[in-house]
Amino acid sequence: MAQKPLRKAVFPVGGLGTRFLPATKAIPKEMMPVVDRPLIQYAVDEAIEAGIEQMIFVTGRGKSAIEDHFDIAYELEATMKARGKSLDILDATRLTPGNVAYVRQQEPMGLGHAVWCARDIVGDEPFAIFLADELMVGQPGCMKQMVDAYNRVGGNVVCGYEVPDDETDRYGIVEPGAVDGQLVEVKSLVEKPKLGTAPSNLMIPGRYILQPEVMRILETQEAGAGNEIQLTDAMAQLIGKQPFHAFKFGGDRYDCGDKAGYIQANLALAVARDDIGPKVRAFAQQLLD
Repeated sequence: MAQKPLRKAVFPVGGLGTRFLPATKAIPKEMMPVVDRPLIQYAVDEAIEAGIEQMIFVTGRGKSAIEDHFDIAYELEATMKARGKSLDILDATRLTPGNVAYVRQQEPMGLGHAVWCARDIVGDEPFAIFLADELMVGQPGCMKQMVDAYNRVGGNVVCGYEVPDDETDRYGIVEPGAVDGQLVEVKSLVEKPKLGTAPSNLMIPGRYILQPEVMRILETQEAGAGNEIQLTDAMAQLIGKQPFHAFKFGGDRYDCGDKAGYIQANLALAVARDDIGPKVRAFAQQLLD
């Protein structure tokens, strides 16, 4: 039986962003810009490229800037138009009404709980999850490549990204089974294994394609690590019951939830641009010299 097409994506954006205080006291961390686009815009653009039609944002208090960003800004657009300026730069920020939904996560109870908050909108369909502070850069985008793989194998597909062996204790790590090109069968998931004990160096950054059955598991799941409802624990229960693969992404990953990673993303994307790249590169070289 052919699997259902992937039409929906969940963006858990309810977190407090405490690692970036005081910058995130009044601004959601997902609205922090990398060069001239907020992090959440990169994630939504990646979803649209992958053919996803409905964006579901799981928000919290103080996150209204995200809703405003994807809405029409009448005063701004009217002023730009009156001054003869093009509105093309705002095209990607307007999500079609009916193709966007917002739900509240009233308490910060973990990623698994945030995903579960979207259950009624997801319904009985497969869905993608994007963690916006993981910036994935590739051609085509990470989720587009994952969707192409999902259309071949069905089931559940998570992104896999190779990290140095001395960093495996920081992430959820895949225990690999059979390998077929960039697709790796997932036998189990090991959360932050002690150094020297990891079953591979393939970690899971913030991109997932999951079947709706994971919502039934999250419904009754008890708190795990950090006294939070962990998505990894729920995914682990699907292994062996449904096809479960990791797709090895060969592009670049920037952990923008980390200050150094955020600066690296800004620098890398800036020097890659035609308009500002030469000036930024020259300054960086001058600074390092």
